[in-house]
Amino acid sequence: MSRRPRRRTRRQQQKDTQFAALLAAAVAVGMVVTVVNWLLAHWWVLLVAAVLAVVGGTGWWQQRNRRARWAQAQARALRYGLAQLDALTHRQFEHAIRDLMRRDGCTDAVQVGGQGDLGADVKATDPSGRRWVIQCKHRRNGDRGAAVGTPDLQVLNGTGRPVHGADVVVMVTNGRITRPGRDFAQQQRLHLVDRRVLGEWAAGSRPLWELLRALPPPRRPSALS
Repeated sequence: MSRRPRRRTRRQQQKDTQFAALLAAAVAVGMVVTVVNWLLAHWWVLLVAAVLAVVGGTGWWQQRNRRARWAQAQARALRYGLAQLDALTHRQFEHAIRDLMRRDGCTDAVQVGGQGDLGADVKATDPSGRRWVIQCKHRRNGDRGAAVGTPDLQVLNGTGRPVHGADVVVMVTNGRITRPGRDFAQQQRLHLVDRRVLGEWAAGSRPLWELLRALPPPRRPSALS
């Protein structure tokens, strides 16, 4: 009768595992030593690799800076004519207002208009730290379209400061604003950008806060002031 092979004990299995681990470590160390010795014998390979890395990194950094400068130049050069603004859709008009705020230095300006926006279409923080909440009313027929009235301004007034925490609450339109609406805005410290002010702002280089009166004081010193 043939004897059954003895099963390896747990201690033998542990020894085998340790031996395998030591063997793998020895092989890895040997490979590292071989590579190091080869590099020491061929030191010029390291030099070439370092030069290529520096050249490649410098080129990437310069290209990145050029793209950033070009984007800034494009933003500063942004201009809109009233005819261009009239031809936009309402959503495009909101994006145009956002881009004008960015042009003026509000780097965090975002378009937030849509269903459930609670009266805010654009939000931004100016260089003086003031928080702006802007509602946009686009009229495809410009000043021949329906005028913005008190009901629209009441919605904005009810959410601009209490809900959105705005320092400056603005209604922007490429059309007209009714006289009762203007009176209500003055009473509630709302700022109005009608077609005339919008045309001056969009076509020029002056930021919106230089075109509006009675703004709240800055929260922090402005580099643009």
